Amino acid sequence: MKEKLEALRQQALQELETLHTPKELEEFRIRVMGKKGPLTELLRGMGSLPAEERPQMGQLVNQLRAQLEEKLHEKEAAAQTALKEQKLKDEALDITLPGKAAKTGGLHPLNIVLEDMIDIFQSMGFDVVDGPEVETEHYCFEALNVPKDHPARDMQDTFYLGDDLLLRTQTSAAQIRVMEQRKPPIRIICPGRVFRADEVDATHSPVFHQVEGLVVDKGITMCDLKGVLEQFAHEIYGPDTKVKFRPSFFPFTEPSVEVDVSCSECGGKGCRVCKGSGWIEILGAGMVHPRVLRGCGIDPEVYSGFAFGIGLDRLTTTRYKISDIRLLFENDQRFLEQFD
Repeated sequence: MKEKLEALRQQALQELETLHTPKELEEFRIRVMGKKGPLTELLRGMGSLPAEERPQMGQLVNQLRAQLEEKLHEKEAAAQTALKEQKLKDEALDITLPGKAAKTGGLHPLNIVLEDMIDIFQSMGFDVVDGPEVETEHYCFEALNVPKDHPARDMQDTFYLGDDLLLRTQTSAAQIRVMEQRKPPIRIICPGRVFRADEVDATHSPVFHQVEGLVVDKGITMCDLKGVLEQFAHEIYGPDTKVKFRPSFFPFTEPSVEVDVSCSECGGKGCRVCKGSGWIEILGAGMVHPRVLRGCGIDPEVYSGFAFGIGLDRLTTTRYKISDIRLLFENDQRFLEQFD
């Protein structure tokens, strides 16, 4: 048995020298030292030895097992080190190569126009305020001098949530909150989303954006309104843009006007965009109704003011010659990449 043990030692150690990968070493461990390996068979064969030889033979077998275990451990450590070195070599980075620039997103066209508008009005002394999208009938209608029987309060135009709550149909509701909380002079704009029960088509959407403007102070007249809106139109569309004011009606302003600008597509000559008129409507405005001022605790005998509501979506489509408002909401990357 000693001869078999020595032969196994030499054969096993020689074979170990030829093995280098973790897989090969594990296969060796199972084949030589496993339950069915020659080392285990030697241990099982000790039963045929005389009793006085068994301890010595058992010690020799255990010494061989320990020797092979130690050698296996060294080979496995060397194999793991070699694998790490190869991995580092394969994954080496050449830091002298130019890096790949990360692709960044751009502003949505609505946000581009909104930021320009905010810059324009802030340069004229306006503050930017915010208001809730879920409003009460009081702030959205009654405080704005819209009676209960007004068509704008019908179910087909307004999204009612119940319990006197609704999705605001105009950012004008914010001007009431501001006038209740601040004393004149007031000069604010309020951008935000509004909601109306419109059918979706090229020019309408149930969700769109407005920018409400309000000025309240002593001695405010239509001339001030005209000057602010003309300056705004020239900043947005260019200094050669013409501005036209048409009489209109809004419950919360008196007198009221609708404001048109000369068509940027045809220069006022008439085209498909302006439907041959040479003009494009961009906003509604007017002098704040005395009843609205009085309802907010502001004396209309002392103070006057003007308000305007700008459709941000329409302003964006006319500025960038976008023919379909739905493009602003569909998140088509091919469309949005044009504004990066």
